[in-house]
Amino acid sequence: MKRFNSLRTTCLVALFAVGTTAMAEEQPANLDLDSIQPTRDQMVASLNTVELLRRHHYNRIRLDDALSSDIFDGYMRQLDPQRSLFTAEDIKAFEQYRYRLDDLLLAGDLSVGFAIHKRQIERLSQRLEFAGSLLDEELESLDFSSDQQILADREKAEWATTDIDLLQLWRNQIKDEVLRLKLAGRDMDAIKELLSKRYKGQQIRLNQTRSEDVFQNYINAFAQAYDPHTQYMSPENAENFDINMSLSLEGIGAVLQSDDEFTKIVRLVPAGPAAKSQKLAPADRIIAVGQEEKDMVDVVGWRLDEVVKLIRGPKGSNVRLEVIPASNPPTDLTSREVVLVREAVKLEDQAAASSILKFGSGENEQRIGVIEVPGFYIDFKAQRRGDPDYRSTTRDVRRLLEEMEAENVDGLVLDLRNNGGGSLQEATELTGLFINRGPTVQVRDTQGKIQVLDDTDAGISYNGPMAVLVNRLSASASEIFAGAMQDYGRALVVGEPTFGKGTVQSIQPLNHGELKLTLAKFYRVSGQSTQNRGVVPDITYPSLLDTTEIGESYLPRALPWDTIPPADYAIDRQLPPLLSQLSERHQLRAANDPDFTYTLARVELDRGIKEREYLPLNETMRREQQDAFDATLLQLENQRRSARGEEPLAELEETDPLLTLNPAANEEEETKDDPFLTETGQILIDLLELQQRVAKAS
Repeated sequence: MKRFNSLRTTCLVALFAVGTTAMAEEQPANLDLDSIQPTRDQMVASLNTVELLRRHHYNRIRLDDALSSDIFDGYMRQLDPQRSLFTAEDIKAFEQYRYRLDDLLLAGDLSVGFAIHKRQIERLSQRLEFAGSLLDEELESLDFSSDQQILADREKAEWATTDIDLLQLWRNQIKDEVLRLKLAGRDMDAIKELLSKRYKGQQIRLNQTRSEDVFQNYINAFAQAYDPHTQYMSPENAENFDINMSLSLEGIGAVLQSDDEFTKIVRLVPAGPAAKSQKLAPADRIIAVGQEEKDMVDVVGWRLDEVVKLIRGPKGSNVRLEVIPASNPPTDLTSREVVLVREAVKLEDQAAASSILKFGSGENEQRIGVIEVPGFYIDFKAQRRGDPDYRSTTRDVRRLLEEMEAENVDGLVLDLRNNGGGSLQEATELTGLFINRGPTVQVRDTQGKIQVLDDTDAGISYNGPMAVLVNRLSASASEIFAGAMQDYGRALVVGEPTFGKGTVQSIQPLNHGELKLTLAKFYRVSGQSTQNRGVVPDITYPSLLDTTEIGESYLPRALPWDTIPPADYAIDRQLPPLLSQLSERHQLRAANDPDFTYTLARVELDRGIKEREYLPLNETMRREQQDAFDATLLQLENQRRSARGEEPLAELEETDPLLTLNPAANEEEETKDDPFLTETGQILIDLLELQQRVAKAS
């Protein structure tokens, strides 16, 4: 290994010494970097993108030196998110362009963006070559008994100062990867085989880099300086999958995104194979994909579109996913295999459904109706052809409300957990079922003009006590509806702060690819934006998801929360005076509820793990940390089971208890076993009692 280090150091010193003038001199094997040049079509597309963003983006940001600096920083984050490829010398060479990118983009000059990206390709190729050599020559001699440690998150770390520092960083990162796999139960032979295949596969894909890949990354660094939902799509991406990178509904039913080297699950489509499996949850990381009985293919370091293509397949066929659960501590790479059958998610499978919660017995029995709304859907094709029985959220909920009335329910819970949105028209019409008439949402465009959408139909389908149950994955149209119910005082909003997506996008075709850009912003009838903050519940439940990693506020350069003048609407003022009493009663119950207690303790445990700044590269110390986490987790679970009258566990089960509490991962969980839904029903019963007291006092 000393021979390789000496050779590699010489190469790196030579590369660093010549600065930007040598960006294309040292090339990875089998990849001709000189051939990666911007095309005329890309130059024209970049000019079109510049004009569209300057003239039509909601933000109306000037393309000047300040924005150039933001584009520069975003590009560095995109190419080297953990600051483990570029050196301080590289960054110094790039800095001369920090305030020139705006001028270059205005001129259609993509050369600097391409040159910087090609330097990243060189660095990554060097790292992969170094990693392969280390596995071949030094793996067995790696020392896991030293007092070395590694920075857990290098997003804001200093760049490596010298080539020697960079080599040491790479060595420690590979050592950390080996250690994580050891702790996950793999022996050294299996680790060597896995990592060798992974690094070789990454090198092969790196050598297949095309001009289109470089162009897309650079233009997206520019586009996403405006906001995270503004995005350029290459012709291939525009054709193959939608802008959110969600899988085809004839697949596994999951929305995915890239997260450094990993592919992360963002959301499960209700009634889809992933949700039905009860073995996957948001923030799980996919590390390998297998077809039927064939060998698993490691996908760490793959591009998102490549992973999506691998997961897609014929309806009825099996796909195997190896995932690292989100519930694992950051250092734990223990994974599990999940087998899914690809299938189309049918409209009727996602349709609103009802159930009834029963409290008490005999004459004291109280019945709370529950309507679960997985999405805001409408069968536009059936509607356009005049089918009188076309399906929509509002039509289905209206029918279920009639059934609830026949059942003499005392209150209603509208469950919008994990509802990612859908038709704006349906959000407005559903709101109309619960108010007489009036505004439902406001939309402000890039010119500052405000459009107010109204429910113009008189009449109310349900006028009784009501709660809207939301969580972090309730987004877009869900937030519009929940916000309207809260503003009108028509319903209690209960659960977690929602996702916070309050912007409107439009797809604009280019001469080469497409541009999705933000054109407008949603506002509640009260004038508050749903953007960034989401809808804050009247009564808040502990979050089952890491809200620091999921939600609009997590996205870089997300548009801010703000307000506009309120619309003209009538507020029902019966609920606000009762909120403090309802919250107090809920807190008393939650303090003695095993599921609420477990969730709160688990959130704190996970937060403590993620706040560790450094991780030891000492195997004994790392095992002690993992064993301590597992022991605490087992203790929490047994406390929960004891309070529920269940037998304690001798060791942790494979299924995380949070999955059984999280409807995002367990769509078929029976209503009676859903503690958060049950508590929402209990809150409604409290509301009924307090309203009756007020009525008697009056």
